Amino acid sequence: MTTATTGTARGAVGTAHTRVEGRDKVTGAARYAGEIPFADLAHGWLALSTVARGRIRSMETDAVLGMPGVLTVLHHRNAPRVDMDHAGLLGVPPDPTAALFQHDRVPHVGWPVALVVAETSEQAREAAEALVVHYDEEPHDIAFSAARPDSHPGDGFMPAVTEKGDLESQLAASAVVVDARYTTPEEHHSMMEPHAATARWDGGRLDVMDSNQGSTWVADELVKMFSLDPASVRVRSEHVGGGFGSKGLRAHQVAAVMAATALQRPVRVVLTRRQMFSLAGYRSPTAQRIRLGADADGRLRALEHSSLSLTSTVYQFVEPSAGVARVMYDADAHHTANRVVRLDVPTPTFMRAPGEAPGSFALEAALDELAERCRVDPIELRARNEPERGPVSGLPFSGRNLMACFREGARRFGWADRDPRPGLRREGRWLLGTGTAAASFPSGAGPSTATMTAEADGTFTVRIAASDIGTGARTALTLVAADALDVAPDRVRVHIGDSDFGPAMIAGGSMGTRSWAWAVTAAAGELRERLAPGADVPPEGITVRSDTSAAVQGLAQKERHSFGAQFAEVAVDVTTGEVRVRRMLGIFAAGRIVNPLTARSQLVGGMTWGISMALHEEAVRDRASGGHVGADLAGYHVATHADVPLVEADWIDDQDPEDPVGIKGVGEIGIVGAAAAIANAVWHATGVRHRNLPIRPDRVLEPDAEAPHA
Repeated sequence: MTTATTGTARGAVGTAHTRVEGRDKVTGAARYAGEIPFADLAHGWLALSTVARGRIRSMETDAVLGMPGVLTVLHHRNAPRVDMDHAGLLGVPPDPTAALFQHDRVPHVGWPVALVVAETSEQAREAAEALVVHYDEEPHDIAFSAARPDSHPGDGFMPAVTEKGDLESQLAASAVVVDARYTTPEEHHSMMEPHAATARWDGGRLDVMDSNQGSTWVADELVKMFSLDPASVRVRSEHVGGGFGSKGLRAHQVAAVMAATALQRPVRVVLTRRQMFSLAGYRSPTAQRIRLGADADGRLRALEHSSLSLTSTVYQFVEPSAGVARVMYDADAHHTANRVVRLDVPTPTFMRAPGEAPGSFALEAALDELAERCRVDPIELRARNEPERGPVSGLPFSGRNLMACFREGARRFGWADRDPRPGLRREGRWLLGTGTAAASFPSGAGPSTATMTAEADGTFTVRIAASDIGTGARTALTLVAADALDVAPDRVRVHIGDSDFGPAMIAGGSMGTRSWAWAVTAAAGELRERLAPGADVPPEGITVRSDTSAAVQGLAQKERHSFGAQFAEVAVDVTTGEVRVRRMLGIFAAGRIVNPLTARSQLVGGMTWGISMALHEEAVRDRASGGHVGADLAGYHVATHADVPLVEADWIDDQDPEDPVGIKGVGEIGIVGAAAAIANAVWHATGVRHRNLPIRPDRVLEPDAEAPHA
């Protein structure tokens, strides 16, 4: 037995700390879902439809079953039935795309029609590519545009429409009106690690090794789909190479479970990069309209933000781009609407800052246009329209330090020296400009459980079904636990990514660290009460369990958000149309920063993605086939090191007094407003507004060209 002791190590939270698993990752000791070895492992390969709409008439499986190493071919005639009639995460019905091989219908190109399982991955791929499928093809429709007459309001995870005041009369009474349309293209997550899962039955228990953003989430879905005892399903996801919203329950996990059940041996299914373009979700394109009416001094009288996105014919997912206006600015007449149209395409999904990323581009670019017309500095215009309460909800803000971010950012960026007139600064063939934009993202919390054990050797073990998707969650929770226990971080071991640890919030919505830290802090408080000074710790240790459900549900209703101010300087080549970002600065009010090292990485990563969004990313579909043109990282361009200049991210003091640690969230705020700041800087450089992303060289040279879905 060891006597319980506490240290004098308070202050771990807020100090830079390298990742506790960093050495394992750089040496290859950390195993990802597609790398974990299993005895007698078989490999599955999904065969995807080549038509955009129709039915499967027949498939020639006999020839494939005779190929070397092939073990089985699962399809709609022999696959197990699954149950999709249940509530999913946060009460939202699950996407039927995951219900593989349940019927003969094909709703889009890339729909899974069969799973070929073989002894090796190479054999499975060769057989899957040799599988001949005959279709009864039907005409398809993938044409997305703002003029679609069949669009309809879509609630998604927020109300579709909000209305306050008489919009038309306030616009008519306004001295200055901005009425502009903005578009953003289809965008994809493109994380480093593709989706992968291995399923096996072990002693009557289903064990799934997966790459996901919430082990308990995926386990719960599998339990319901396959009508299993919750105690008989375990999902583990120890290391995840990025997710950005796409790594929930998807086709590959379900396929692996089906095959493992049929063969009674472990089966691994890994998606290729090309398959991810149709099976992993994406951000819908948007067509947005902003109407702003203001007095001559820039004070808003009317604000309308309407947005159209697309969804599949099998499941409705809404990209809620108009939602950002419900938080940022108020007006006497305030109308917002999210609309959606059903097309023969895969289902979109959550993607870093869903709604806020494309919505902030339109709203913050329109604010910049209003500032120009009112001849008011863009930062001052935003200051004049700071709301005292939620513009739509009427709720008080838990904290709104947006203008403090602008003041600090303006000072560090040198904003006061900016000549507001466009097209004046030049270096050789380069026109130079600067721009700014505001950022916001909700800072919520979800119920979570955690267990904490005081070990006999004087260390502490934390177990929580958190998911570290590259954010440094393991390290952040180590620091939180160390402070809560008043010990040094090296006395704390944190284990995550295992559904056996009990329910916990997913890594999503910028709620992960806040939710998990709350549960860890609660467990530490209870454990310290049981560890009387000088008391003996038995060999088996002392374990406590926390559950924050009551505490989280008891929070008062408020507008809770992180805020930020984005600044960008660009150079535009007047001969080639090339746009280069020279520097970016983001100042954020994002709660207490647990680990400055990884938090800054998250913010800079989001801002870098903003560069990619503004200048590069654009998935294009072929109307004839319904599929992508260049569904890979050669055809789908993302920002690379050569495109990323000096990007600085910092923060102001902004602790949430109602959170045990003071946390809000940094995972998504970094991308919000970044593309708008760049677009506003391009206008300042050239005098031309670009309302369609990405700002490609051809659009710079021919700025009047319409976007394909405007």
